Order: sequence, then structure tokens, then C-alpha cells
Amino acid sequence: MNLEDQNLENKELGDLFKLANKVGGNRYHRLTSQDFDDYRKFDYWRYINGDSECGTTEESKLWVRNNSDYHCPICEHRYTYNSGRTIDHKLPRSQYPWLSMEFQNLWVICWDCNQEKGEMHWYQYEHYMFTSHSDLYSNIVSERPIQLLKSLKE
Repeated sequence: MNLEDQNLENKELGDLFKLANKVGGNRYHRLTSQDFDDYRKFDYWRYINGDSECGTTEESKLWVRNNSDYHCPICEHRYTYNSGRTIDHKLPRSQYPWLSMEFQNLWVICWDCNQEKGEMHWYQYEHYMFTSHSDLYSNIVSERPIQLLKSLKE
């Protein structure tokens, strides 16, 4: 089955979550050495010496500048020293390691929102935001990784 042909925008949240789990579960057993290299490459790309969540390499700093402004797209608060920007995977790399260096899967959010999201799958996170922070739910829906999910193949 190819996800490109499916209309993901009209699916219910539960259906999207089941579909994403199905795709992730089916792909996991086919990981290649390149997938693992990309997984490690993300850490080298993102930071030097493990001292920052948000880009200390020149490449990652530039990416962050080009893909964020001064406010978190989730909570809409201005980034601060205490709650600075972090590079996060929309679909967690712990569940989708082959998407570690897929830039459609990355976004810049504040440290607090990143900690709250943790390793939740995207649709799990959407459900959490809908039930816990309904005033911010539309921000999450607008960031839904539809194109990324469409690009995945079973």
C-alpha cells in the first residue's frame, strides 16, 4: 500500500495514529546501515560536544536561523535563554530512525514544549494537546507532517 494515494487530511485522529504505527512497525525491520549512519549523523550535525540541543555546528545554526523565528510555533512564547530553541523530530527518531536526517521531519520548538512532547508519536501528541491544551491545538494541526507521512511507503 502506498500512502501517497491516501487522503490523510480527512482522516480521524485515531485512524492517523493507527496508520502511522502500521507504517513505522512495518519499516523498522528493514533498517539499513545507512539508516543507522543517518541516525548518528543527526547528532553530529546538531551539536558539538553534546552541550546544546539546538545547533552548535555551523550547518545546524544556519538551518535553525532559516527555519524559525523568535517564537515557538506551539506555545507562541518568545524563545529565551531559559527556554531556548531546540531541534525536534515531529516523528520521533526513536520510533522512526530512518527519518533522523529528513528535514521535513524537523522543526524548531522551545525547550519546554520539546520536553512536554518527549517521545510521543505525532498523533499521540496531537491527542495530548487537544485534551490538555485545547487553546494551542490549532498550532499543532497546522504543523502536522502530512507530506512526510505521504512520502512513507509500507
